[in-house]
Amino acid sequence: MSVLLTGGTGYIGSHTAVELLDAGYDVVLADDLSNSEESVVGRIERICGKRPLFYKADVKDRGILGRIFSENDIEAVIHFAGFKAVGESVGEPLMYYRNNLDTAISVLETMKETGCRRFIFSSSATVYGMNNTVPFREDMPRSSTNPYGTTKLMIEMIMEDLCRSDDTFSCVALRYFNPVGAHPSGLIGEKPSGVPNNLTPYIQQVASGIREKLYVFGNDYDTPDGTGVRDYIHVTDLAAGHLCAMKYSSDHPGFCAVNLGTGTGYSVLEMVRAFEKVNGVKIPYEISPRRPGDIASCYADVTKAKQLLGWQAEKGLEDMLRDAWNWEKNRTGRQESE
Repeated sequence: MSVLLTGGTGYIGSHTAVELLDAGYDVVLADDLSNSEESVVGRIERICGKRPLFYKADVKDRGILGRIFSENDIEAVIHFAGFKAVGESVGEPLMYYRNNLDTAISVLETMKETGCRRFIFSSSATVYGMNNTVPFREDMPRSSTNPYGTTKLMIEMIMEDLCRSDDTFSCVALRYFNPVGAHPSGLIGEKPSGVPNNLTPYIQQVASGIREKLYVFGNDYDTPDGTGVRDYIHVTDLAAGHLCAMKYSSDHPGFCAVNLGTGTGYSVLEMVRAFEKVNGVKIPYEISPRRPGDIASCYADVTKAKQLLGWQAEKGLEDMLRDAWNWEKNRTGRQESE
């Protein structure tokens, strides 16, 4: 029996593959490599001593999906595949709706046809919108402020409807907060294409000299230092949450949504100072105007994750930032030697 990870060579998918392989699962990765590299498969093997099976595949393609399911005994799917840049989604909404909804629906249709009934979805805290108060709880109203977030919300609704129509399905939506860091080996981590959309990769690129300085968007929020506060979670803790969700889904049919965060918020300037302290690298920054759609604070209520999944984050901020910088140094070193 195997677990299929769509988008499995990406940032979170690759770390989840390591977690599953280390737990004894057989892992199948499907990825079109639009935002990742096939070399990740070999690096996963170096970490685990076991190589996941890899298909270069666009999982919107029902034919390729059918082949993957027919060639492997898939017991569950963890669905990471999808476009993920908020700004790009605002400029290219049709591309985001077509890609993200089609991938999810194609996977769920293939699961229904083949008898696979366990679906773990890579959702997001963006589904809480701008009108809820922190900490965010899973029972709060959902909304979205951009097409990327709307696709996450719509897929959650699809999952709910599917479970209502077929009570043998188990669908778990894991609402991520802000994944950061990398595997402690320095072999896998986040490699954004173009200008990073997230804070920590941008800090890493400033530290490595790729970018001159960090732009801090707003310092007049109602937060301790005026900069935005977010819940950052180490990517290996996040990956472990998928393993817990896998186990939960085996005997809990129906839909459920679970936050994966630490329950603690850190401001942008706190992140900068912590990175400088841990890694001994100065990060120049400049205060810029707020970005439209940004909220002051975003952090999770993690009670449900502990109660339902038996999961909680273990690693702290210094671990996240140390591992992130270790990955960046190893990554740039590999590029220089190639």
